[in-house]
Amino acid sequence: MNVVMIGAGYVGLTTGTCFASLGCNVCCVDLNEERIRNLKHGQIPIFEPGLGELVAQMTAAGRLDFSTDLAAAVKSADFIFIAVGTPARADGDIDLSYVEAAARQIGRFIPDEAIVVIKSTVVAGTARAIGQILKSAKGGRNVYVASNPEFLREGSAIDDFMKADRIVVGSDEPATAAAMRELYRPLIEMGIPFISTTTTDAELIKYAANAFLALKIGFINEVANICENAGGNVTTVAQGVGADRRIGQNFLQPGPGFGGSCFPKDTRAFAATGRRYGAPQTLIERLIEGNEERKAMLADRILAVLTEKRRSRVAILGMAFKAQTDDVRESAALTVVSALTKAGVEVRGHDPKARGPAQSVLGTEVIWHEDPYAAAHGADVVAILTEWDDYRALDLKRLADLMNGKHLFDYRNLLCPESVTRHGLFYHGIGRPLVKPPLDDRRKSAGGSHLWADVAASPI
Repeated sequence: MNVVMIGAGYVGLTTGTCFASLGCNVCCVDLNEERIRNLKHGQIPIFEPGLGELVAQMTAAGRLDFSTDLAAAVKSADFIFIAVGTPARADGDIDLSYVEAAARQIGRFIPDEAIVVIKSTVVAGTARAIGQILKSAKGGRNVYVASNPEFLREGSAIDDFMKADRIVVGSDEPATAAAMRELYRPLIEMGIPFISTTTTDAELIKYAANAFLALKIGFINEVANICENAGGNVTTVAQGVGADRRIGQNFLQPGPGFGGSCFPKDTRAFAATGRRYGAPQTLIERLIEGNEERKAMLADRILAVLTEKRRSRVAILGMAFKAQTDDVRESAALTVVSALTKAGVEVRGHDPKARGPAQSVLGTEVIWHEDPYAAAHGADVVAILTEWDDYRALDLKRLADLMNGKHLFDYRNLLCPESVTRHGLFYHGIGRPLVKPPLDDRRKSAGGSHLWADVAASPI
């Protein structure tokens, strides 16, 4: 089968490469000439574990190619996937102009039997509207459109395609659904459920799924707040709650709030869809507000232990919104850094993969370092914002010796509190009580920081 992927970004490149590994002939088309040139030379524009190796394998096998020539790519296609961006608008809804433009362009060249598949995340009713655009571009001739939402998680995208929980295909004619089933036959034969429904239902499935997962994150973060005030431990509480098969353990890890390219944008778009159809999604509306408030609150916690903010230095470890990606979109770290620098704090930063993307957003707000220990040198506070294994394996004695102050904020609960306090540091986790170092260790360190006298005497 000949598959054309319009858009060689995260979704298009990953999906196209995976289809090539299933035996399809795939051409990823993008208007960005530099991106296509780099891909032809094996240079991947994103960090995704295993993707670079798989692209190289499929390119060498002759089943994966890259082009800027839309007309040439489309003319022999059996399936044409639209995988372009749908950026957020100011009102929370999404901008469909890139999807619509792609439809107009391919409508001039599309073979009569080809199926246009919308892979981009789009709101309810989009596939039917795109069908009308394609039909108009083809001079009124019939077109075949399917909605096939993606459920790829950054950091595990290849497994999420090859070992998916389900394949969702929306189509408003049986022949299109049958063709899509044949395209996915290798995965269906591996036991992956194939859910065939209407285009509108498929579009709603994507948003409803992401909204529900985001709600689980927001819920456990609220529970973490109770645990902190009541003296509980959210890790134990989440384990007990998640042991219920109706709930499950996934997405019950507290943290600094959700970020990335999906949950923030998709929850806003889902809420906007509810408003458009007169069915307000009140739970989601409050979730969105609470998620942003949480990011700001975590910055305030750091500021609260700094008695002389304009003489203070904070090391932020982790800028990506989660580990195994270089994506910093809507990352809590960006909010925390901005709040700290606005207060006059000097911020040092480190991230093993996301330094470049973070630097392009934050500019000179952060002084960057090549390793976490260099970032922590002379810091009054160290705060972990991303759950990289690099930080899980920190040499805590070395870290404590390098620091000027004695506060470690573990906003991912990576570390054992007792291991931290053993080296004279105060441990601030999420959903856990503050854990203080032994009193003797605090007295030994009293001369090391301009913060220390006040902190040692404080009731926290």
